[in-house]
Amino acid sequence: MNFLEKLSQVVSYPLFILNGKKPWSKGYLVYKRIEIANALARQDFDPKHLRPGYGYRLDERIIEYPWLVSRLPLGVGRLLDAGSVMNFDYILAQNVFEAKRLFISTLAPEANCFWKKGVSYIYEDLRETCYRDDYFNWIACLSTLEHIGMDNTLLYTTDASKKELQVDDHLRVIKEFRRILRPGGTVYLSFPFGEYRNHGWYQVFDAPRLDRIIETFAPASVTENHFKYEPDGWRASSREESKHATTFDIHARKTYDEDFAAASRAIVCLEMVK
Repeated sequence: MNFLEKLSQVVSYPLFILNGKKPWSKGYLVYKRIEIANALARQDFDPKHLRPGYGYRLDERIIEYPWLVSRLPLGVGRLLDAGSVMNFDYILAQNVFEAKRLFISTLAPEANCFWKKGVSYIYEDLRETCYRDDYFNWIACLSTLEHIGMDNTLLYTTDASKKELQVDDHLRVIKEFRRILRPGGTVYLSFPFGEYRNHGWYQVFDAPRLDRIIETFAPASVTENHFKYEPDGWRASSREESKHATTFDIHARKTYDEDFAAASRAIVCLEMVK
């Protein structure tokens, strides 16, 4: 980060606070990064009990990163980041990644590239990966499954062939995960949950679709955690409490709802052992 970038962050952070912490406004990304870094540094993430005001006016990354880091074991092994959610310096600096061989699979190259840290980058479609059977100890796929088979030309690639509407293709990815994960390995998933809706570039999964994901993977064991956004921040939830949750799509709307939700109003985090 050069001097001008650092100066921009110093200026934009207080502006975001002074302007009422409106999601996606000037300084939002800086504020979100700082809040996620603070949450990771505390090392006290409890999926059943979030502190009051947790993640106020922040999107679901404030849940997903601490959840994943709290669940991943320390130690040596191969980890696949399916969707390139971990491709940030402050995320990769977490101790849990230190001894692991990290592979990042995503559709197209990104500005961040940490090959000096030993990160391997593969640009591919997750529906048909290049990895051999039983290769990974762990697979993490955060806020990616809902984009599989949808219109990925809005944000993620210029490849016109990725402007699709294959609403069940995420199940092909689940089958791939099972194939490339070693016996006893773990896959970590997160995605929007609530009332089913097709937004064109992503989907919100409901309970029947969640069950199909679990059934397709056929885990030896599964841990399911739900989280719900409310006007005062995120809290632990359940299928029943989250079943009517909706989303705010900043790419489709320019006016905020009363709760100032940044994106999903509910997500589910799944930990499935093969």
